[in-house]
Amino acid sequence: MGIGARLTAGLAVAALTACGGGTGDGERAGGGIRGFDFFGGGSEAALDELRAVAGEPLVDQIVSLEIAPTPGGAIVSAVGLPPTQGYWDADLVRVPTEEPSVLLLEFRLLPPPEPRPVGTQPSREVLAGRVLSLQDLAGISTIAVQAQRNRATSRR
Repeated sequence: MGIGARLTAGLAVAALTACGGGTGDGERAGGGIRGFDFFGGGSEAALDELRAVAGEPLVDQIVSLEIAPTPGGAIVSAVGLPPTQGYWDADLVRVPTEEPSVLLLEFRLLPPPEPRPVGTQPSREVLAGRVLSLQDLAGISTIAVQAQRNRATSRR
């Protein structure tokens, strides 16, 4: 699957998860299902605990970086390559920098709950994305996504 198809699929999932106006406690207004519970239970507290224990490590390598302009800002999407299959809950987390014109994002994700095979590179690739507003981009000339072993950069 190409990066365009992955980005489209990721955006569709993000749009679906954003639907339904929450009540503030993770439940949808008027009942219904929660996205995290849809595939087999769990709770936001359990996910937060797992993040705390795992420490949300950086992905091993950045494979690609794409910045797609939108009328209200931009969508940053990056493909990362962890060391084995099974890594999940990928996120691009903004971290402070000393240079005000650089927006630095760390590609963080959670490891598999049990050991997994290495597999082929395409079977290990993980996509993460982040929407940036025009306010987020004000004064920014460089967007960089950091992994453990490399960094991908885009300048405008």
